[in-house]
Amino acid sequence: MKSLFYFLALCLGLAYAQKIGQKELIERAAAGNGVIALDAETFDALTSQKRTWSATIQFTALAANRGCMPCKQFDPAFNSVAKAWSTVSADKRELHFFATLDFDKAPTVFQKLGLASAPVVFAYPATEGPRKTGRTAPTKYDFQDGFDAAPLAQHLSKLTPIPIPYRDPIDWAKHIMTAGAIIGSGILLRAVAPILLTRWTWAFAGVILSLVMTSGYMFTRIRHSPYTGKDGSWIAGGFTNQYGQEVHVIAFVYGLLGLAFIMLTVVVPMQTSAAKQRMQIYLWTAVIMIIYSVLVSLFRVKNRAYPYRLFI
Repeated sequence: MKSLFYFLALCLGLAYAQKIGQKELIERAAAGNGVIALDAETFDALTSQKRTWSATIQFTALAANRGCMPCKQFDPAFNSVAKAWSTVSADKRELHFFATLDFDKAPTVFQKLGLASAPVVFAYPATEGPRKTGRTAPTKYDFQDGFDAAPLAQHLSKLTPIPIPYRDPIDWAKHIMTAGAIIGSGILLRAVAPILLTRWTWAFAGVILSLVMTSGYMFTRIRHSPYTGKDGSWIAGGFTNQYGQEVHVIAFVYGLLGLAFIMLTVVVPMQTSAAKQRMQIYLWTAVIMIIYSVLVSLFRVKNRAYPYRLFI
């Protein structure tokens, strides 16, 4: 009695598969925006041993209780490729179908195919007609390029009657951000143009560059000198050694001394108040004496035999 039941079920399944022909598959694909939603019976019909069409089937598990994040990530890409295929002419479109089989709709199919994970994509070739390949077993898509739609379309185009006309959607956000960056750069450039075009800006930049270079920047770069010593020191002993931090300190000392001399020779004589002029003379003279004393002390670190000093 049990054997008779299985025999009748098999007969009914075969009859159902024969009932669902290519015309029915075409209608279901059109109703599903290019994708046929499968169950166990429609899967058997789509993958019938005698088929003149080819098919790409996504095996997935989209139910919330399954918690399959890769399935949810890949599903939009698969649907995009299927939608692109739905735009080709009917005589080509009806020779290849895209379908999705969810685990909850047909767990027996997953068991029969030995699928223990999802998503999985199988491409079934045609077994009859002018497009038959001599193979009946499906080929499995390798997700080595991730879940993007473009690699999937490129791979499946080798199996479809004509290449799938898939194009990546226009990334409007990227274009808007690029346009905004260009406009913002133009506005910023217009705002800072008066500063960039003045000679004082270039004079200041030239002075800073000269100070850094004359303080030994290229010397340390060519020799790949460390920024500081292993013991944390920032002044290297000897005239043939120099640390990166030493360049910054020497450039600052040179710059401050130069500024003090400029103030004494150019700015102080322009003062109309005798009191202000006298105060600035004292101030910048003190700066020169102190900073020059620091410079001499740094020189004594480089050359221990140097006998002279000022204040430090």
